[in-house]
Amino acid sequence: MNLTPDDWQALALTARLAALVTLILYLVGTPVAWWLARTRSKWRGTVAAVVALPIVLPPTVLGFYLLLAMGPNGPLGQFTTWLGIGLLPFTFWGLVIASVFYSFPFMVQPLQAAFETIGRQPLEAAATLRASPLDTFFSVVMPLARPGFLTGGVLAFAHTVGEFGVVLMLGGNIGGETRVASVAIYDHVEALNYADAHRLAAVLLIFSFLVLLAVYARRPRHA
Repeated sequence: MNLTPDDWQALALTARLAALVTLILYLVGTPVAWWLARTRSKWRGTVAAVVALPIVLPPTVLGFYLLLAMGPNGPLGQFTTWLGIGLLPFTFWGLVIASVFYSFPFMVQPLQAAFETIGRQPLEAAATLRASPLDTFFSVVMPLARPGFLTGGVLAFAHTVGEFGVVLMLGGNIGGETRVASVAIYDHVEALNYADAHRLAAVLLIFSFLVLLAVYARRPRHA
């Protein structure tokens, strides 16, 4: 497919962003999903609602509040300035943080569902063998929850690839820094360059179809 050098750069940046966000979501989302699956706390519903909020919240609303939080007067912006990092809006790392928030439920919810299906018996059996909680999680829970880890990773990666409102609000349109594929398509359409927009959009369309095909192909068949 004859893409422009700028489009290839946007695709490479998008893949880098999605891969890094997915890795962070594995690290952050796994303990949250495990807690939601196991806890009886009265705060479970509140935490679950906060986790799911990006699904129904308009991306521009989330992007706006993250922009304020990362700005010079926001708590996160003041903290990063104090660390000597500087402000994060309109930088790649600002996109990473925004994408982690935006794709959080797409990692947590599949993991939570996978953890809930395990039940208590495998955990009790491991406890009778004197396995520590950490050893039980890595040797028992993770293998049994493998479909949830795969689904969560695929969905989080794909959702990050398809972001537009949040990344445009937080990152703007800086080539090689924040210009991801969805923003590049917007640029082509705005410039009435439909041929390049079509080629880049076709890449994302094929990618999205293959992602959904991989997810649904792994679902068990029922008689």
